[in-house]
Amino acid sequence: MATSVSARDGGPPSPDAPPSRPEPARPPNAARRRGRLHRWDVKAAPYLFVSPFFLTFAAFGLFPLLYTGWLSLNRVELGGDPQWKGLENYTDLATSEFFWNALLNTFTIGVISTVPQLMMALGLAQLLNTKLRGRGFFRVAVLAPYATSIAAATLVFAQLFNTDYGLINSALGWAGLGPVDWESSKWPAQIAISVIVIWRWTGYNALIYLAAMQAVPHDLYEAAALDGATRWRQFVSVTIPSIRPTILFTIVVSTIGSTQLFGEPMLYGGSLGISGGSGNQYQTLSLLMYEKGWVTGALGQASAIAWVMLLLLLLLGAGRVLVARARRTKLEG
Repeated sequence: MATSVSARDGGPPSPDAPPSRPEPARPPNAARRRGRLHRWDVKAAPYLFVSPFFLTFAAFGLFPLLYTGWLSLNRVELGGDPQWKGLENYTDLATSEFFWNALLNTFTIGVISTVPQLMMALGLAQLLNTKLRGRGFFRVAVLAPYATSIAAATLVFAQLFNTDYGLINSALGWAGLGPVDWESSKWPAQIAISVIVIWRWTGYNALIYLAAMQAVPHDLYEAAALDGATRWRQFVSVTIPSIRPTILFTIVVSTIGSTQLFGEPMLYGGSLGISGGSGNQYQTLSLLMYEKGWVTGALGQASAIAWVMLLLLLLLGAGRVLVARARRTKLEG
């Protein structure tokens, strides 16, 4: 006891006392810096890796969107200074017969091209999903129209639908039917443009449906076959309900594409393609926006049309969400 007390009081340590633990040496400045850099790297590296996407999106997506919204509230001419007009561009659209004509044309061409396209794609996918000889080749071949240039496909179909020497009118003449004015008449022109869209996108949607069909469990088909269901009944009662989310997806995507339809009607009409024909019979919203912006130079009105198109697409997306939510609620209930 005396020895421990003397050691505590500063005297010489007892030989039986445990050796004192030396204080840890403080790391040098370089080691501390490396530790801070390591912690910074762990926290900041993920953000640095994803930053190129966000920077690119901000430069080429977000900024043009916001700038277009600002232009839509101004009167802007090519080469001129913006003049604040508020919602005047939007009110002018509400009273413009050209805008409502383009909106109606966009809707009708979208319906004419989307409904047959998806129905044909569904049937084609069902055919490719069966044990068909050479189905690998056909699965690749149906994608060939999608890989074809819009300009090349449209120019070929413009020759086929030519009023004077087109193959379509020649075939109608052989059948005893009169020639159809596929360029100047409203509905024939819209049908011709819809045929181009159908030809290009049917195979693409068919492959999407085919991928969804291959994910359907075979047990469902076996159970349906044991119950005596025919191939058609299996397709209606098993395949379509199983791929319903994919069908809804293709409907939304095809509708978005029809809303932005631009290349086919512009190239189909030739010199009159920008205005949608001699009587604006197939002018879409995209064509009207292009004409307002780069032909007449009214960039403010063109920007307003672009934002109206964005609003339509947002409403479409909201409708899809509501339908999906209602279906999920029905299944859960």
